[in-house]
Amino acid sequence: MITVYYPGLQPVKTIPEDMARLAGRVFQASDRVPGAAGEAFDIGEWLARFREQQGIDPQAPLPTHLKIEAADTFEAIIPWEQLTDASVQFAIDGAPLLKNGPIRLYVPNGSSECLNVKSVVGCRFLQDEEKRGEASFGFKQTFSADEMRIKR
Repeated sequence: MITVYYPGLQPVKTIPEDMARLAGRVFQASDRVPGAAGEAFDIGEWLARFREQQGIDPQAPLPTHLKIEAADTFEAIIPWEQLTDASVQFAIDGAPLLKNGPIRLYVPNGSSECLNVKSVVGCRFLQDEEKRGEASFGFKQTFSADEMRIKR
């Protein structure tokens, strides 16, 4: 299960197969990332259809960043400009990802290989003009009481 957070909306829980269906176009992950196995979809194409599905005005500004949250508490904040050609691997030979799943994000135009995140469980689309262009990554250092009760 992946939770999608978008400004102004309640969190949306989804599964990889539904994300791929919504994106519309599926391709081989190796088309964008040499050596990557399995099937993937374009994160930008998915977001366009997600926004449409949620009734967001197509003229509304795109997010400035995408914050990816992994099951092991690794997080990456990626400027939208670096997500050109970013893809989400969701299956291998049609089967869900057993390792590195439920989805894996590949960012071929990112400023660091650490922006390629496995075991993604959360996608937060952010609007933060002050940090435009800045990428960051690492393991989460602080947790709320509710987060400590949740078993990922």
